[in-house]
This record gives sequence, structure tokens and C-alpha cells, in this order.
Amino acid sequence: MTGSMRASIRVLVATVIAGAAALAAPAAHAATIYPPTGSCVVDPTTTTPGGTVAFSCAAETFSPNEQVTITVTGENGAAAEIGFVRTAIATASADATSTADGSLASIDITLPSDARGTYNIAAVSPTSAGGTAAVTVTSADGSLPTTGLDSAALTWLWVAGGALVVAGAALGVVAVVRRRRDLR
Repeated sequence: MTGSMRASIRVLVATVIAGAAALAAPAAHAATIYPPTGSCVVDPTTTTPGGTVAFSCAAETFSPNEQVTITVTGENGAAAEIGFVRTAIATASADATSTADGSLASIDITLPSDARGTYNIAAVSPTSAGGTAAVTVTSADGSLPTTGLDSAALTWLWVAGGALVVAGAALGVVAVVRRRRDLR
């Protein structure tokens, strides 16, 4: 291959890449338009374990009269009841139909009796990204539940780690003392 042929191939490759990029850019306008924040809401936004919340979506969130899938995700989300449907899968989901104006009428969702933390509720359809809302579960006295590690277990972890550091330091001191004794 000659130098001019290599240059021609490079120009051709650069032209093809630039042309592909120019033709791909207009496709962005055809992408699914996501609904504005707050298109779906849950009421109340805070509840207790076993509590029931109402989930709904605003007009024009979906196409008129189309099937909408509602999914509840959270700790033991499979035990959530959507309307009267109880599911036994990892994430609870059920179907509903949007109204003539594209809204989703209020649907009661009952959270599990051992619910804790935050549950995300999403509604999607074949033609719309839909929307999401979240509900936070508090304890019966209104405070947030304790999640994560037990502080007593964490204390023992720190104690065990400290003991390992002390044991390592002691072994280091013994090694230095032996080495000095052997040099004499």
C-alpha cells in the first residue's frame, strides 16, 4: 500500500463515521418522552407496616384506555397487595387500565405487615414511560425503623479488628527482639 492509498482509506473511514453520526442525531427526537416529575403520586407518602396507600397518575401520563402495569418494589415487596391481587413473586405487580384522558385512577396498595424502609411504586405502559412515586414506612410510633447492622454486632467487629492489630504488633515486637538477640 502506498502512502496516498492509506490517506484515502483514512479519509473514507472518517467520512463514513461523520456521516453515521450525522444520520443518527435526528433519531434522538423520536425517543420516548418521559413524563414530568410528579406525574404519579402516592397518598399518604408515609405509612406504617401493613398500611394502605392510594396510587394514581395524572391525565396524559398514558394513552387513553391502555393497559398499565403497576409494580411495587421494596423489602418483601412481593407481599404487597395491589387492589385485591396478592402476588407471590419477588416484586409485586398487577395490571390496570388508564382512563379516557390517559390518567390512572386511584388504586389502593396495601404494604406487607413487616414492611420497612422505602417502597417504590412504578406505572408503565407499552407507549409511555409512565411515572413513579415512593412511600416511606415508619414504625407505629412515627419514627423510622432501624435498618442495617445491629450496633452491638458492629462493636464486636471493631473489638475483633483491634485485637488483630494488637496481635500483629506483638508479633512484630517479638521478631525485632529475636533478630537483635541473634545479632549479638
